[in-house]
Amino acid sequence: MSTDFHPIQCIVPPHMLREIVERGSPAQRDWAIRTLRISEQFRGQRQALTGLPVAAAPTVIGAKHRIIYNAEFGSTLPGKQVRAEGEPPTGDPAVDEAYDGSGVTYDLYQDVYGRNSIDGNGLRLDSTVHYQKGYDNAFWNGQQMVYGDGDEDLPPADRLFNRFTIAIDIIGHELTHGVTQYEAKLIYWDQPGALNESMSDVFGSLVKQIKLGQSANEADWIIGQGLFTARVNGQGIRSMKAPGTAYDDPVLGKDPQPAHMKDYKNVSYDNGGVHINLGIPNHAFYTTAMELGGRAWEKAGRIWYVTLRDKLQDRSDFQAAANFTHQTAGELFGAGSLEQQAVRNGWAAVGITVDGAPPPTQPPKGCVPTALGLTRPPERVK
Repeated sequence: MSTDFHPIQCIVPPHMLREIVERGSPAQRDWAIRTLRISEQFRGQRQALTGLPVAAAPTVIGAKHRIIYNAEFGSTLPGKQVRAEGEPPTGDPAVDEAYDGSGVTYDLYQDVYGRNSIDGNGLRLDSTVHYQKGYDNAFWNGQQMVYGDGDEDLPPADRLFNRFTIAIDIIGHELTHGVTQYEAKLIYWDQPGALNESMSDVFGSLVKQIKLGQSANEADWIIGQGLFTARVNGQGIRSMKAPGTAYDDPVLGKDPQPAHMKDYKNVSYDNGGVHINLGIPNHAFYTTAMELGGRAWEKAGRIWYVTLRDKLQDRSDFQAAANFTHQTAGELFGAGSLEQQAVRNGWAAVGITVDGAPPPTQPPKGCVPTALGLTRPPERVK
């Protein structure tokens, strides 16, 4: 197991929360600051756990096994057990959405890719809902899923986020951070970090598509559709189809994602822009899937999954991802196949030309954000 620093990965990017701090009403600012502080506390806890066994949860070999807990608006994890595998719905939307979403995610990995849960060895899928009061985020903490309820306690005019179990692709996104944790172990800075986030978007979107029975042409390719309340001018937190267009709101600001390498953003926050520059590999996958057509999880998704499982390494950058996915497509479908050409075209659409063996990657450069958006040099834990 790599001993690289593995920070907590939250679905709402810190740059969005910073915009709320700067632009929002007093109530919205207080909620955003609180969310940033809570997330930073968990980053510190994950850093302290670095180098220890990845998951303390028990495993169940060869079977889907989910347990949902209720934090009852506290911060103790996992909380009170409220639903276990095979038990009927509880009537609590957050509990039942967490149960169903983790089940669809398990099924995608098991039924399509032959993977036995997040770790490949039957890891039990634990989820905690109703975490804290007014917590505007969801995250995988290295062992389990945790979901906040959004800002439902704010006055209606101030509400920005619904509960975080409402979008199944968010559930698939966060659980895929666990898959990456056990496989490529992509470090959470700069391009490797953006690839880490992009892999979660790819499989989060595929979880939604397989749940809805959608082809690539039918999918909306929006991450987090339904998360925003009606007062927000936006479709979701990201668009794989058109990065940079997901939202443009007076409080949340404008979606900053580029869709092409010419617009790559070198920033000193968000771990070097991991939630920003992921728009580039996201769009490469979207373009590949659209060219192949049909059900995106069957071909494009398989290429990306095998690449994540077998080829990407902790410091792989965008060029390495392009080369590896192209290589994997040739291995799965044949050299010069339509599938391999679609991968080449997908990366070309974002300004990356597939070449031979991946070049050696360099140590990451970005900065690690503090709770209120300040930065400090990244630290490596040996």
